[in-house]
Amino acid sequence: MMEEEELEFVEELEAVLQLTPDVQLAIEQVFPSQDPLDRADFNAVEYINTLFPTEQSLANIDEVVNKIRLKIRRLDDNIRTVVRGQTNVGQDGRQALEEAQKAIQQLFGKIKDIKDKAEKSEQMVKEITRDIKQLDHAKRHLTTSITTLNHLHMLAGGVDSLEAMTRRRQYGEVANLLQGVMNVLEHFHKYMGIPQIRQLSERVKAAQTELGQQILADFEEAFPSQGTKRPGGPSNVLRDACLVANILDPRIKQEIIKKFIKQHLSEYLVLFQENQDVAWLDKIDRRYAWIKRQLVDYEEKYGRMFPREWYMTERIAVEFCHITRTELAKIMRTRAKEIEVKLLLFAIQRTTNFEGFLAKRFSGCTLADGSLKKLESPPPSSNPFLEDEPTPEMEELAMEKGDLDQPKKPKAPDNPFHSIVSKCFEPHLYVYIESQDKNLGELIDRFVTDFKAQGPPKPNTDEGGAVLPSCADLFVYYKKCMVQCSQLSTGEPMIALTTIFQKYLREYAWKILSGNLPKTTSSSGGLTISSLLKEKEGSEVAKFTLEELCLICSILSTAEYCLATTQQLEEKLKEKVDVSLTERINLTGEMDTFSTVISSSIQLLVQDLDAACDPALTAMSKMQWQNVEHVGDQSPYVTSVILHIKQNVPIIRDNLASTRKYFTQFCIKFANSFIPKFITHLFKCKPISMVGAEQLLLDTHSLKMVLLDLPSIGSQVVRKAPASYTKIVVKGMTRAEMILKVVMAPHEPSVVFVDNYIKLLSDCNTETFQKILDMKGLKRSEQSGMLELFRQRLPTPPSGPEGPGSLSLLAPTPEQESSRIRKLEKLIKKRL
Repeated sequence: MMEEEELEFVEELEAVLQLTPDVQLAIEQVFPSQDPLDRADFNAVEYINTLFPTEQSLANIDEVVNKIRLKIRRLDDNIRTVVRGQTNVGQDGRQALEEAQKAIQQLFGKIKDIKDKAEKSEQMVKEITRDIKQLDHAKRHLTTSITTLNHLHMLAGGVDSLEAMTRRRQYGEVANLLQGVMNVLEHFHKYMGIPQIRQLSERVKAAQTELGQQILADFEEAFPSQGTKRPGGPSNVLRDACLVANILDPRIKQEIIKKFIKQHLSEYLVLFQENQDVAWLDKIDRRYAWIKRQLVDYEEKYGRMFPREWYMTERIAVEFCHITRTELAKIMRTRAKEIEVKLLLFAIQRTTNFEGFLAKRFSGCTLADGSLKKLESPPPSSNPFLEDEPTPEMEELAMEKGDLDQPKKPKAPDNPFHSIVSKCFEPHLYVYIESQDKNLGELIDRFVTDFKAQGPPKPNTDEGGAVLPSCADLFVYYKKCMVQCSQLSTGEPMIALTTIFQKYLREYAWKILSGNLPKTTSSSGGLTISSLLKEKEGSEVAKFTLEELCLICSILSTAEYCLATTQQLEEKLKEKVDVSLTERINLTGEMDTFSTVISSSIQLLVQDLDAACDPALTAMSKMQWQNVEHVGDQSPYVTSVILHIKQNVPIIRDNLASTRKYFTQFCIKFANSFIPKFITHLFKCKPISMVGAEQLLLDTHSLKMVLLDLPSIGSQVVRKAPASYTKIVVKGMTRAEMILKVVMAPHEPSVVFVDNYIKLLSDCNTETFQKILDMKGLKRSEQSGMLELFRQRLPTPPSGPEGPGSLSLLAPTPEQESSRIRKLEKLIKKRL
């Protein structure tokens, strides 16, 4: 029983002493210890085994036990000291708490005493200041009353004086007094419920009404609507009356201005009636000369009568513009058949000059008043790269120099009077458009005639192919028409002019550019009887002369210039036209036409060089390669190909120096045409001996190096060929080299030969493999076994008909297409 109780005690003690991991970690951080007895996972058995690892170590067990007992006694002493020290802690804490509570009670009592004293002080201050507040309120009310009485006295006296001065027409004094009365009356708005104040307000309104009617009567008397008699100079009474009108209802001011301007321009309507000879467009200068004299006359006689802020001179000019626009529109509708282009342009020019004169003289601030609506200006461009637009003369000069590549910022119209009169000409601009259509047609015909008379341009080897001067003349004329038309209208006439531009851009492309390209006897991918006859008779293939090559390059450069300039022309037209019409301007079709001319020119150059190399390739295919006994220098046909390349390419490169990208296109297209043709002729070289294959491999390598150097051949400045071109040459000529390496390989054992072919050429086409066997000179009986083995060794294509193997077997290769064409040629030759 004792043992069980001891075990239960130990278990309870262990449960009590079991600490959480967080507490244990905190203890280890505060009291770090390396003693195993202090560890949370202490194991007595492991500890004893540590002390006595062997039986021999049990000899000093007494010493170890004594040390442990000594340590236990020290721990007991420490625990006893700590327990005794904590005996009086609770009593000391209770005593400190009681002292703190007493201190809080004392502090609360002091705070209450201070609050009572503050309330008594506040009450005392209120009693002292009560009388002072009453005095302040009384002073404020008294001040307000005195101010209001003074305002009332001023208002009453002012109204009386205003009525008296109005009757005596003392407008100078009335202007100053009326403004003061109006200002004073504003202070009585909240007192309008008082009858006397309301009566004074009504008297002021009556005085204003009487003043307005009286001033209008005075102006009617001074400037009667009927007749043209005018006083000799301005009246001081009327000048002061204008000052009063500034204070009155704005309708009075507007009525004065309207009547004065109408009376001032009444003579104009009489002099330039529709039935008068001076009213027609040929004498439009007289209208503008008349208004200029009237403005000078107004400044001399009435300039000081009206206030400066009325802008009377500008208002007269603006009203004149509206009347003139209406009258011109009326007379042009009546006599529309008499309008000629020169007469119309003369009238428009004089009118736009007059509008420019108005812009220099006036600010245009009155255009936003009433019915004189200011013309809206187009929104500013958001393109940060556009620059200020130069004058038309500067634009033409830039066009002649070819500096249209720089984008130009659309010029915001700084002329507020733009189209204020000239808008009336817009319905009749069809005359101008028809005239430009006729002029451009004559210009294109002149270009054709001049080209035939002057002949093709001179060969140019210094600065690149010369651009035909006619294209610069065309676009300069386009620019002039566009600027001129945009000054007349930015609406439908600009769309009609754009249509005319499109028409003659296409005509220029076909008549001047495409129409003057040298003609060839055969086209790409086709045959003609004449070409076959020449080849049959052994004649040399016709080549372009030096002048013809330069002409093709010149036409290509001109088409490239026209393409870029047409794109700029489209942008400029969109800037000039109304925003709502920009979508209708599209010159993409014309740009495509020039792109077609460029492609045709490049194709002609490629065909010419390609045709020049054909005899050499034919000679290569007719050589007896099985009889070649030793490998020497490059073969004569290679020398011939290189000679033709060195003759043509430097000329083309020098004449396309200004358009390097199209020279690169020429090189790429020539490589894409020549290399497949070379491989086709290579397959015709059969049978081939080992030495013959080595010679062909040497020739192929020589051609490969020449083609890689093609862009800079014959040039003093060596440039690295474009990567796109180099990739095409390396890929195509490497295939030719691989073909020859397969031919050079022994065909026994057959499995090794077939695997080598598949590895080198990666071509699963049976026809190609059979051509290789033909080149090796194998008999048909030997070929059948090789072909069967080839089909067996082919890699298994992916499932489905879309695998690359099936495509390779079904789709004809370029060599197959070329072979078919050659068979067709032979068939036609036999029949001929």
